[in-house]
Amino acid sequence: MSDSMPAADADDQAQPHADDSGPAPLGVDRAPTGHPGVDALVERLGDVDHLGTDGHLEVYEDVHRGLRTTLTALDAPQGPPAPGTSGAARPLADQRL
Repeated sequence: MSDSMPAADADDQAQPHADDSGPAPLGVDRAPTGHPGVDALVERLGDVDHLGTDGHLEVYEDVHRGLRTTLTALDAPQGPPAPGTSGAARPLADQRL
């Protein structure tokens, strides 16, 4: 008996089977960011591992929209207005002396 693999078995391992033609996960690690909202969006990217390429765009657009919303919220004023301010500032041309 030989220790080498029969030719038929080697061919089976080298070539994909017809039932393996579906989407295959890429196995890309997604590290947590520490921001729960961003982490949820990044995890959503894992959904594409189980979709055909025609379903990727919807997931990518959804994640992109969520990340833009999160980043935009970072630019919004946080907390109460600073002391000495009363709402939105008016342009100098609108102020009367």
